[in-house]
Amino acid sequence: MSKVRGVVIVTALVLSLFTTAAYAEDAKVTGYTSVDVMSNYVWRGQKLSNSYVVQPSVGITYGDFGANIWANLDSDPEALGADNRFKHTETDLTATYGFSFDKLSLTAGYIYYALEGTNDTQEVYLSAGYDMFLSPTLTVYYDFVEGNGGFAVASIGHSVAITKDISLDLGASASLNLNDKVMGLDKEGKDFTGFYNGELDASVSIPVTKAISVTPKAAYSFALSKDAKHAISSVSDDGTHDILYGGVNLTLSF
Repeated sequence: MSKVRGVVIVTALVLSLFTTAAYAEDAKVTGYTSVDVMSNYVWRGQKLSNSYVVQPSVGITYGDFGANIWANLDSDPEALGADNRFKHTETDLTATYGFSFDKLSLTAGYIYYALEGTNDTQEVYLSAGYDMFLSPTLTVYYDFVEGNGGFAVASIGHSVAITKDISLDLGASASLNLNDKVMGLDKEGKDFTGFYNGELDASVSIPVTKAISVTPKAAYSFALSKDAKHAISSVSDDGTHDILYGGVNLTLSF
């Protein structure tokens, strides 16, 4: 499926949620629109750009259901071509359903990756988080199209109040590749199971109004095994497997 068709599907689903909400009694609808300007596009440790990127996103929740559309616009001069415009390299659709039991929260989701220059792919995932110190979360993804394998991420996070309205958010994660071919191959050219990448991140959420916030952020991603170093290097644009990157997010909530 092409990227354009993926966008059409996303738009239809989001509009469907809005329409349902509009006609439902006592429906609780929230949403947001945001844009990230990042030094690079980094996905699960893979550096997928050689220059800064712009990443717009729109999301909506209706009760326990949610939908999101996200895109990546690459500014890499070598990728722009003669027209010298941002190159639209990816559009992702995410649909989720979340629920909780006491302090345990569970989220089931589906992601459609509409990609330029390579085959589209799809994932389903399940995420479990527990409301306690450091907010531990485990998310397991399964790519059932191109990857035919899984990917697991364990993460923790903590917020430190700077002022009444501003907080410093710190996070750390570690991932495990489960024979997912999309994550790259080992030195023998095979998909593998093993530790993949770790990541440390920090951000500062700054409210501008009740609905608008600005969030500077930075992260450092690094390979966790020899197989991961080879796999990440083979799919990253410049062959790197460790990267420090950052940027700023602007979000409007409604």
